[in-house]
Amino acid sequence: MGALTKGRYLCVPGLLLLLYCTASVISKGATGDAQTDTLPSVQGTLPHFIQEPEDAYIIKSNPIKLRCRAAPALQIFFKCNGEWVHQNEHFSQEYKDLTTGLKVREVMINVSRQQVEDFHGPEDYWCLCVAWSHLGTSKSRKATVRIAYLRKNFEQDPQGKEVPINGMIVLHCRPPEGVPAAEVEWLKNEELVSSLTDDNIDTRADHNLIINEARLSDSGNYTCLASNIVAKRRSATAAVIVFVNGGWSLWTEWSACNVPCGRGIQKRSRTCTNPAPLNGGAFCEGMSVQKITCNALCPIDGGWDEWSEWTVCSSQCERQRGRECNSPAPRHRGKMCEGNSEDAENCTDGLCTQNRKLLHDVKPQSMDSSNDVALYSGLGAGIIAVAILVVAVMLYRKNHSEYGVDVIDSSALTGGFQSFNFKTTRQGNPLLLNSSMQPDLTVGRTYSTPLCFQDGTDKELFDPLPDIKVKVQSSFMVSLGVAEQAEFHAKAPAETFPRDMCRDYCSSVDRRKKGLLTLNGPFHAGKEQQRTTGVFGHPGGRLVVPNTGVSLLVPHGAVAENMSWEMYMVINQGEASVQTLEGCEILLGPEVTYGPPGLDLFCPVAMTIAHCAEVDAENWNIQLKRKTQDSKWEEVMSVEEESTSCYCLMDSTSCHLLLDQPGSYALVGEPLTQAAVKRLKLAVFGSMESGSINYSLRVYCVDDTPHAFQGVVAAEKTRGGQLLEEPKMLPFRANTFSLQVSIQDVPQFLWSIKPFTTCQEFSFPQVWCSNQQPLHCAFSLERYSPATAQLSCKISVRQVKGHEQILQVYTAVAETEKESVPFFSQTDCTVTSQTGPKAFKIPLSIRQRICATFDTANAKGKDWQLLAQKLHLDRNLGYFAKQLSPSAVILSLWEARHQDSADLDSLASALEEIGKIHSRSSPKDQDELESDFNHIQAGSLCGTGTLSGQKTEEDSAPEYTG
Repeated sequence: MGALTKGRYLCVPGLLLLLYCTASVISKGATGDAQTDTLPSVQGTLPHFIQEPEDAYIIKSNPIKLRCRAAPALQIFFKCNGEWVHQNEHFSQEYKDLTTGLKVREVMINVSRQQVEDFHGPEDYWCLCVAWSHLGTSKSRKATVRIAYLRKNFEQDPQGKEVPINGMIVLHCRPPEGVPAAEVEWLKNEELVSSLTDDNIDTRADHNLIINEARLSDSGNYTCLASNIVAKRRSATAAVIVFVNGGWSLWTEWSACNVPCGRGIQKRSRTCTNPAPLNGGAFCEGMSVQKITCNALCPIDGGWDEWSEWTVCSSQCERQRGRECNSPAPRHRGKMCEGNSEDAENCTDGLCTQNRKLLHDVKPQSMDSSNDVALYSGLGAGIIAVAILVVAVMLYRKNHSEYGVDVIDSSALTGGFQSFNFKTTRQGNPLLLNSSMQPDLTVGRTYSTPLCFQDGTDKELFDPLPDIKVKVQSSFMVSLGVAEQAEFHAKAPAETFPRDMCRDYCSSVDRRKKGLLTLNGPFHAGKEQQRTTGVFGHPGGRLVVPNTGVSLLVPHGAVAENMSWEMYMVINQGEASVQTLEGCEILLGPEVTYGPPGLDLFCPVAMTIAHCAEVDAENWNIQLKRKTQDSKWEEVMSVEEESTSCYCLMDSTSCHLLLDQPGSYALVGEPLTQAAVKRLKLAVFGSMESGSINYSLRVYCVDDTPHAFQGVVAAEKTRGGQLLEEPKMLPFRANTFSLQVSIQDVPQFLWSIKPFTTCQEFSFPQVWCSNQQPLHCAFSLERYSPATAQLSCKISVRQVKGHEQILQVYTAVAETEKESVPFFSQTDCTVTSQTGPKAFKIPLSIRQRICATFDTANAKGKDWQLLAQKLHLDRNLGYFAKQLSPSAVILSLWEARHQDSADLDSLASALEEIGKIHSRSSPKDQDELESDFNHIQAGSLCGTGTLSGQKTEEDSAPEYTG
């Protein structure tokens, strides 16, 4: 026993001799006498591990504990990274297993974060246990010890998606690097997503979230959540939007033919509601309305046949005759014949009796009956005549008393559209009626009108005070054109435009402009004159008012040598020109003034003015007018007539004038038939209302000229409005019918709009007699939730019994100011004046050679008249004939006509064609034409209109980019 104790004592400090010492102890125990009694259970058994060390992670700076338990074991030690752990670092205990009777030894060590960090080896930090018994040793499994962590940044964040309904959604997520590896969960709107409760969702594939078939309920904000024993990390949120593309409903039945007789139209329609576009889904493609022609059979009224012969006089002293409604028989909803089909009369041939008396005995009685019938008939006719007279007087007074009755509710007059009352203003509120106006106490009516305005306002919808009404002059109601329409529809001929009616229309608009109602808005501020000036000498040049379609060409040689003129061009914005027009005349373009008044030129200038008429001589009477010194308009010429004092060339969108005298000019049109059309430009703008969740849509209807639309642009820039759709053109006919603006397909679950304001209306005179002034109406939409970030709807603008245009709105709604959409893309927005050769497309040398060639009369017809013919300027030749150089004036007109296109090819082609016509002329003439053609063709190819070797003093002037 003493040897055993000594052996254990000697061996423990020297771990490397442990196996040897243990063996010696075992051998001594075998020869000793007491060894067998102390360890009877150990003989013949190797150590067996009851508990082996497990892998562990160090969290932050907290050490971990590794444990080993073995039986039977005389001793257990840890070995870490190939080295024995010192005995002092072991914590051991021993107890006896009651089941087996064996002694069980348990050992524990601590591993710190510093130990793991200081280890640098090819493997992770590891430890195992070695247990000894009398028969030998046993080793446990290796347990690794690692420092746990989880980085902050995800290797891949999920990305937002927009997917169609029933499509597959795959959200990728790669969690941050970590030890142990992070586990991934998915949150939708901060709630856990589980594939166990929803078979449509799969979260098992490489941390990705897969939704097999997207549903509307799957829209939301998704977050990837990564976590391990150290920390949790959240990814960026991915917004998933499940959208629904619109689908057409079934076509409705074809409508009845719109005319009772003859050729007409049938319609059928469908709506984009099967399903309706949702969450930004695409609108339906194609037409919502189909039209086909139809032929309605005209009704044929019935006509009577001839009367049959009288029957023989009966014993009752009566004979009869009949007729049938067969000449012709009524067909196709025609009227039946009026009158009786049978006729009877008394007959006296001496053979008839009545009540057994001779006929002469009963004759006085029948005469009395006839007198009674005549009396009652006369009384009835008198009553009817009096009633008709009363109705006629009432109608007359109604039509001539300036509507002298109270109009309490105008919804019936305005076709059922929402109306509002004009009311007195609050003190200092500029958005309501002008507080300086005094109400007209002589008129006892209160009017209502749709929410459409002639001029722009800072607030689209009035905010009236409750229960207070202002009595407005009756001319304002007249300007609505409601009562007039009822009368004019009955009186207007089918083809000819009612001139008297137009006078009433335009005069009503004039009265409205002079009335009490005044709207404050940016359009009033924009009525300053647009003016451009330039100094021109003998080389000539060009004046341009940017973005208005108005320009002035001063030809080369128009100003005398060694002289210069400061010329100007002004677009008049006031209403004086409108108020002095007569009858049914309207402005087709802006009123333009050029000067100075004492300007003395050798040849006419070429002025270009944009217009809004669909030019048709059968439907329009278009005239050029000039303002006199007493501010009255006098006719200069009609565009369809020839004149030697002025030349007018009408293109589809512009009018080109050759003028000798400075002054104020305007293009005025008078419709001849109801088929006359003027073009309207339609545009929709939008902006958030400051300090609210409301969004305002403003729809503008303005004459289709750049100048008129520029007023809209200026107004919207002050509002911070955004152009939501490319402006569109609407043909507006002179058929006396109004213009209706309606909003459609507003997402009802995202936006709300005030009831009865979805459709608004401009009366015919407001639109027809707008005279370059913008009209607009507004729709105010309110979001149900501030999270709503998109708006999609349609704006329908249609003329009753006319054309229709659809403005598609699809925009992102944000309260922060967005970058303004460019309203104009012209390159001449800054260049207003250009002088010298670079202002012209045709080089000066080529121009002079053409004039020298064609101004000289030629027996073979090669003169300026042929040039005008080939350039399609061969009308009103008398004007060119009186000019000193007809060819120069023709080329100036050609320059004005092609100032935007820079199309020198047409001029080159004309010269080439003239050369072919005169191919048999003298070689000299042929060479001149070929030379001119080659020079111009070279200029057109280089795109500058100047010869490459040509240098002039004016080359230093800025290049015109119009």
